Amino acid sequence: MTRITLDLPEEVFPIQYQSPAELTQAIRLAAAIYWYARGEISQGKAAQLAGFNRKEFLEVLAREKVDVFLVDFDNLKQELARG
Repeated sequence: MTRITLDLPEEVFPIQYQSPAELTQAIRLAAAIYWYARGEISQGKAAQLAGFNRKEFLEVLAREKVDVFLVDFDNLKQELARG
């Protein structure tokens, strides 16, 4: 496992996180959602990064109003043109 260390100023530590562990989990989830929404990682990899199984990750995506299925509209247009 890769370990990453972040030095954050105390004043940017969001008050809703009671511990560094909670903040770490929130950052992992935010990264997973961001990279998944950009199409940079799969749902499975994003779930793994966030520390969830795939079903749990899909529930988080729904709660956060992030599209569960990403569509590349250029590819879709090409597929539709082919019939």
